[in-house]
Amino acid sequence: MAMFPPKLKMAIFLHFLFFLSPFAAAELIECTQCEHKGKVSYISEDSALSSGACAYGSMALGFNHGYLAAASFYADGALCGGCYRMRCKNKRLCKREGTTVMVTDELTNSSSSKIDFALSRKAYMAMANKGLEKQLLKHRAVDVTFKSYPCDDFTNKNLSLRVQESSKWPDYLAVKVLYQGGQTVIRSINLSAQDDSSDVIYLRRNHSAVWDTDNVPKGPLKFEFEVIDRRDSSSIYADNVLPVNWKPGVIYDTGVQVREYSAEGGCRERDCNLDGW
Repeated sequence: MAMFPPKLKMAIFLHFLFFLSPFAAAELIECTQCEHKGKVSYISEDSALSSGACAYGSMALGFNHGYLAAASFYADGALCGGCYRMRCKNKRLCKREGTTVMVTDELTNSSSSKIDFALSRKAYMAMANKGLEKQLLKHRAVDVTFKSYPCDDFTNKNLSLRVQESSKWPDYLAVKVLYQGGQTVIRSINLSAQDDSSDVIYLRRNHSAVWDTDNVPKGPLKFEFEVIDRRDSSSIYADNVLPVNWKPGVIYDTGVQVREYSAEGGCRERDCNLDGW
């Protein structure tokens, strides 16, 4: 098992608490804007991240401009779709502004490894000063500071649901969550018929970014997403998401952006060093 810095251990622990004790987690959650210390390496073939544990498949290569990562603190898929800003601590090789990566896979470490992220080659090189990309690649791993950050290319994208091929209308529904903003963790999802809110169905996390239920209401469906962002929990309501004859393989736009529900602030200078990020 990889060794993590104390703050990172707490962050991982809290993400697990979201699913065990939401009230305790709400009181204990630390500021996700704080910087953490870690170590990153890179994956030689970016295509390896298209078969990642987050179940995005080939779609992953188009996310975040291809700046992707496998994370060791995967939290059973809760962090899939999360984005992290990181900068290399080698000031000679690396630029100060760093780069932003999106988690699309789980990094399985050996017992002696201390790697927190394995970046796509493109993302790893993006940390380098101009002209020093190849020199940075010679360093198979570098020390970094990182923190939770909005995904670069999700600003104008709404939260969306992709109906998985395993779904069988009208009895079984599995959906993959896309474009959740980068700084949020989805704690729960429920749905109900558009014209009747009395029969609420709670989806279970099947794996990673995929949620499912075998109790599907009839007719068009509306959804409620509970998200955790920094110190706050928010409920996002989306009407008329799935039509009456929803189809496997189709992506449905919820019409809402998670960023609109993100807490403003949440960090105080005495909590952590924001350092102009």
